[in-house]
Amino acid sequence: MEQNYSVLMSVYEKEKPEYLKEAIESMLNQTICTNDFVLVCDGPLTPKLDFVIHVISEQYPGLFQIVRLKKNRGLGTALNIGLKKCKNELVARMDSDDVSLPYRCELQLKEFNKNSKLAFCSGDIAEFMTDAKVIQSIRHVPVQYKEILLFAKKRNPMNHMAVMLKKSAVTAVGGYVEINFAEDYYLWVRMLKKGYEAANIGEILVNVRIGNGMYKRRGGMKYAKNICILQKKMLELHFINYAQFVINCFIRIGGSIIPRRIRQYLYESRLRRI
Repeated sequence: MEQNYSVLMSVYEKEKPEYLKEAIESMLNQTICTNDFVLVCDGPLTPKLDFVIHVISEQYPGLFQIVRLKKNRGLGTALNIGLKKCKNELVARMDSDDVSLPYRCELQLKEFNKNSKLAFCSGDIAEFMTDAKVIQSIRHVPVQYKEILLFAKKRNPMNHMAVMLKKSAVTAVGGYVEINFAEDYYLWVRMLKKGYEAANIGEILVNVRIGNGMYKRRGGMKYAKNICILQKKMLELHFINYAQFVINCFIRIGGSIIPRRIRQYLYESRLRRI
């Protein structure tokens, strides 16, 4: 059984030190441990964030690769740079403010060992406001490959912060492309279009912090514009047809301009469930 994998995380100056520490430790405490942790500092960090990184990396000599960018380049660019540094073919993505469950990577490694054609694998996430033990909602994603293909035409079929992927497959399609709020979705679409297989595990893999303005960020015309840019790219790839393009843009523009409280209600009652 293949057990070697890299962890890829990006952090920037606005992250809270205690969140970063918790996120890193959750990946260090996996039932199958990583032998390569790539942490991309996307621009200069605060002294407190630097201190967290210094202390933890000193505790695990030889494990961490700390990549420091001179200025903030954005998530997609930071991940592309970090991906090149990863030593292993399998790479576990992790956000700097979430908490992976201890068995997350073990379950994903089993999936890759069962299916040699598998290129990326994610799972469900549990969303919380401030306390990871108090779950507000769960984002379920389709499990089977054919279900993922159909779902991807309407919504993001993978949970990015819970994905494990093959470095070679991501590189083959050109890596991440900067589209605010949708770098991951566009990557999945291009991988699926190229015939790479995907799977999701029907279990919660990561506890995700949403008490950081998630519903606010998913509103406004800027958000709607970026999502419609993604939809146009999906149309140009012939991943969706024109009717699907119009419907998807209509739904997303509508969801972006409604009041935040209504948007939050729709997310929690229609798009999420316990």
